[in-house]
Amino acid sequence: VAATTATVLLLGETGTGKELVARGIHELSPRATGPFIRVNCGALSESLLESELFGHVKGAFTSAHENRTGRFEAAHGGTIFLDEIGEMPLSMQVKLLRAVQEREVREVGSELSTKIDVRIIAATNKDLGEAVKNGSFRNDLYYRISVVPLFIPPLRDRQEDIPVIADHVLESCSSKLNK
Repeated sequence: VAATTATVLLLGETGTGKELVARGIHELSPRATGPFIRVNCGALSESLLESELFGHVKGAFTSAHENRTGRFEAAHGGTIFLDEIGEMPLSMQVKLLRAVQEREVREVGSELSTKIDVRIIAATNKDLGEAVKNGSFRNDLYYRISVVPLFIPPLRDRQEDIPVIADHVLESCSSKLNK
């Protein structure tokens, strides 16, 4: 999937390494020389998330003392990783859908849209199919972000990976500590 331009949805429990998989996809892609921008969609309030994703113009709201570039624009030519997308409020999902569909964003407080060239990788530990059924996640956004869904199994289901991970951690720590 790395060699394609397809939008990827990474699914799996917390701690399964979804961000590592996203970074791997980016690093093996034709966009590897571009930025890899991570946004934790569950860690920000709705108003902060909108400004974080799309940016804002000076004066758009009380504390907007200067223009601020959003994460989508910062990821131009690279990859944006939308972590914990299942935590995003419905009203924000509408705004994200436009960016995903049209590949353009509008800064908060601006009348102008900006074209973006980004690959989108999203991740969640939630069952988005169930969230669509119960109305907490938009059906149209779900289908736009799950072009290529990848399930990342927990480590307990892939124990053969433990020696490789242990070797990597040991090598990394040894290098940092000059041991």
